[in-house]
Amino acid sequence: MKQNAASMALPLSLIFRKSLDECEIPEAWQRANVTPIFKKKGSRVDPGNYRPVSLTSVPCKVMEKIVRDKVMSHLVKNKLLSDHQHGFVKNKACVTNLLESMDFLTNAMAQKKWVDLLFLDFEKAFDKVPHRRLLLKLKPYGVSGALLKWIEAFPRGRKQRVVLGGECSEWENVGSGVPQGSVLGPLLFVVFINDLPESIELPSKLYADDSKVMCELRKNKFLDDAARLQADIDRIVGWCDQWLMKLNVGKCKVMHIGHKNPKVMYFMKDVSSGQPHALEKTDLERDLGVYIASDLKSHGQVNQVVSKANSMLGMLKRTFTYRGADMWKRLYTTYVRPHLEFAVPAWNPHLKGDIAKLESVQRRATKIARIHNLDDHRWLALRLT
Repeated sequence: MKQNAASMALPLSLIFRKSLDECEIPEAWQRANVTPIFKKKGSRVDPGNYRPVSLTSVPCKVMEKIVRDKVMSHLVKNKLLSDHQHGFVKNKACVTNLLESMDFLTNAMAQKKWVDLLFLDFEKAFDKVPHRRLLLKLKPYGVSGALLKWIEAFPRGRKQRVVLGGECSEWENVGSGVPQGSVLGPLLFVVFINDLPESIELPSKLYADDSKVMCELRKNKFLDDAARLQADIDRIVGWCDQWLMKLNVGKCKVMHIGHKNPKVMYFMKDVSSGQPHALEKTDLERDLGVYIASDLKSHGQVNQVVSKANSMLGMLKRTFTYRGADMWKRLYTTYVRPHLEFAVPAWNPHLKGDIAKLESVQRRATKIARIHNLDDHRWLALRLT
């Protein structure tokens, strides 16, 4: 489409204008091929651990981008989005979410306080967004008129099928949710969940549906502070009941941070059974791709990224027989370094043992490359740094 932009601009603009004027979506735009993507968490046998990514029409994505940019510009200009939301928001990302969280945790530790960190897990959050309630939330933000009607038509009447290994399922109607893999879908979900931080008292951090709540515990009044977190858990369950969302109670966990933390037990109501469920305690949890430990040390994260980087190095070694200095540098910076540097400002290791493990990956990479000249070997080591 980019190569033929000059010839396609006019007909596409006419289709876009007609779609917006009539508040209708072409039928071909509402069909999606769904590809399941593993979430890198839990068992690969469990279908619930896969994210259904929808592959939709490219011309539709172009129009979605136009609509998304206008709506986002309006929300940002009028400061309507929650400051706690870091997902799909300009100038925010996973690393900003993690940095603010670590700043809160380390500050509490410096003041000799304990912290109980609640990790929330929504069950199929994008797929469960009720369309009518979504429209009710869009109106107060100033989205109205033909644009609101077009957004109303966007998720309505959608069909999808699963495509895997060359095989396709039958087309099925989609009665709720916003499509993952679309351009407009993430923004609609951010708007839908935007009021969740305001419904609780304690500070929280969100990246789309990945949410966590942080509670400081004063050592002389920790029961009162723990009661505040329990009250917020009850409010979150009430919010989910009101807006037809569902929490995966078995995957919601609590991390107790701080030396001699009393480790108060927290409960969450299981809607399916109607009974309170004791939340699981954890000492190491993967949050936005980074492993957070209860002692706030980076051992777990370092071990994970070193393992992934070494696995990638081994795969590259088996795949490429020619490993000249320039080519190997490109392969290393493209496929290995991203594992070592993802969100590194949030977990930057300070212990010598962790630093040595990370540097061992680079030393191994320089040895794998087939270089016989000492000057080339020094050049490669410098470029990999």
